[in-house]
Amino acid sequence: MSRTANFGAGRSQGLLRAHLHIFFAAANVSSKKKVQAMEIMCLNAWGGKLHEALLPYLARMAPDILCLQEVIHSPASQKDWLTYRDGDHILPQRANLFLDVSAALPEHVAIFCPAAQGVLWDGDTSIPSQWGLATFVHRSFPIIGQVQGFVHKDFSPVGYGDHPRSRSAHGVRLWDYGTNRAVSITHMHGLRDLNGKMDTPEREKQARKLLDLSRSLAEPDDLTMICGDFNVEPDSKTLSILSSTGLTELVTGRGFESTRNTQYKKSGRFADYMLINQEEAAKSFDVIHDPEVSDHCPLVLKV
Repeated sequence: MSRTANFGAGRSQGLLRAHLHIFFAAANVSSKKKVQAMEIMCLNAWGGKLHEALLPYLARMAPDILCLQEVIHSPASQKDWLTYRDGDHILPQRANLFLDVSAALPEHVAIFCPAAQGVLWDGDTSIPSQWGLATFVHRSFPIIGQVQGFVHKDFSPVGYGDHPRSRSAHGVRLWDYGTNRAVSITHMHGLRDLNGKMDTPEREKQARKLLDLSRSLAEPDDLTMICGDFNVEPDSKTLSILSSTGLTELVTGRGFESTRNTQYKKSGRFADYMLINQEEAAKSFDVIHDPEVSDHCPLVLKV
């Protein structure tokens, strides 16, 4: 009976995902790419906590490149929701957020980059679950290079580990036929220190590793961007290290006062940043406070 029940549940989930794929494919009909500005979105997904707002928003926006942090992938579970527990920190997690977003963006190549495999909880049952970041690239842009690596520690295969935990970065190099140039985009989810967002030797080392990964991917003439949830303040050494190479930081550089919205109840209104090596190539840049699809604001750049 257990096997039959599991088979039935799996079949139902498969049908649901098939219907989601059809629904989101229809929603993306209007997003068929013409020769226009490339749109890059960077967002910490908050484990999909606000998925009812997040998925329709991503389907409607369908950015050419989506750099997504805090992504959950639980292949062993067919549940929609699991629970993350870390002492007093308890958070609902969308069990297979990576597959959910993949269904919302059916015209994109989806790449998941795990930083660790720990456990989430289904009641009292522990479920192995991978946590990391993901990159989604519209199929009209050939991927001509990739880089993936760790900016803090290494892959943690048997638990999320002690804070500050493993953190990774991923970059893609694309060819943009609209502008006849190569574009390189690298993003990371910066380490979380329980003491706050101050400068630390680990964060300085992390910034240099991120920069090294970007440099290993990009060629000298590329339009190059680095973005992500860096978990630091605007006056941090992290941003100084990146900016010292000729990259321009757009969030504070263009006068935005926060990358957090009303979902975030703590002090400190910055976490997410976008840097570019040719500021004149930025046709527009915005920090989106409405709609709220996470406790972070999407960063949207058009080049």
